[in-house]
This record gives sequence, C-alpha cells and structure tokens, in this order.
Amino acid sequence: MALLAAPMLVDAGYRVTSIIRNPDHAGDVAQTGATPRVADVENLDDAGTDELLCGFDAVVWSAGAGGGNPARTYAVDRDAAIRSMDSAARSGVTRYVMVSYFGAGTDDGVDPSNSFFHYAEAKAAADAHLTASNLDWTILKPSRLTLDEPTGRISVGGSAQSVSRGDVAATIVAALDHDTTIGRQYAYNNGDELITDAIR
Repeated sequence: MALLAAPMLVDAGYRVTSIIRNPDHAGDVAQTGATPRVADVENLDDAGTDELLCGFDAVVWSAGAGGGNPARTYAVDRDAAIRSMDSAARSGVTRYVMVSYFGAGTDDGVDPSNSFFHYAEAKAAADAHLTASNLDWTILKPSRLTLDEPTGRISVGGSAQSVSRGDVAATIVAALDHDTTIGRQYAYNNGDELITDAIR
C-alpha cells in the first residue's frame, strides 16, 4: 500500500519519508521518490518514536504485522499504532490518516476462534484511540483488497465487497488533500463515484 501511495503523494507535492523495517526495501522506496528510513516500529519506545516523527506535518499509518502471530499483531497493529498517535501529539504532528479495514470496530462480530479475531481486536483498539485523540484524524476503511487496476472511483458505505490497492492509495492522497475528511471515517468499495467526490 505504501509503495503505491508514495509516488502519488510525491506527484501531489508532498515530501515523503517511508518508514520500513527491512533495509533491503530501501531501493524500492527510493524509486517512488520517497526517502526511505529504517526503523522497527514494533520495538521502538516512546522516545524513539518521538524522534522518528519529529519534524513531520502528517502521519499515514499503513503498517501491519501481516497476521499469523497474535502477539506480533497486537504489538504492531495496536500498540505501535497507538504509540505513533501519542507521539504525533507530543511531536506537533497534527494530521493523522489511518488505514483500517471495512467493518473495523468494537462491534465487528468476529468470533474469538476466528484467526482474524486478533487483527480485528487490534484495529478496533487503535481506531478507538485515534478517534478519542486531539489529532486531525481520518480513518480509511477499505474492503477486501485486490490487485485489480485502479479505477479512481469508489463507493462509500454499503456492504463490504472489494477495492483495488491502487484506489486505496489514491484515497490516502485525497484524504490528505481535503481537510473536509478530518474527523471522518470512510468504509468503501470500488464503485462509481470519483474518489474526491465520494469523500467530500
């Protein structure tokens, strides 16, 4: 997601730093026009996170543990995300865009025996922390992600279907570009409305 969003943000005039865990990915990031910075957000403490975010105007959180390990899921998708929000507030970074998922929330209905449960619980906690903060937040909740070609069009609301990763990347740019998205959550699929129109 970040690799798709970075060149769009650069083209839109943003100066982008992409935080990556694996230094082997630095070349791929640099090709997008973003500046790669290696940091392990899973294990950073408050001071390290403050140092990482200091000097920026906005944070876009699209990091994830990738599933499979409940402890790591909580460490990245909940704890590191929340730590980044608190750090943003301390560091003067007022704008925060969270990439969550369609249906995220305390009433998501995911059964504890489901392997998805830990991720759902982690994202619900992170989203709740963000909405209770004083940050200028936007929460993007795309449905099932696909590798389809982006259409530039989405549909907000309804039931969960699917949306291309490229269109999710474009919604990140649109959210940052439009202050009207502050304090709002968008659950969306690919649809018929231009992204900029759909989020207004």
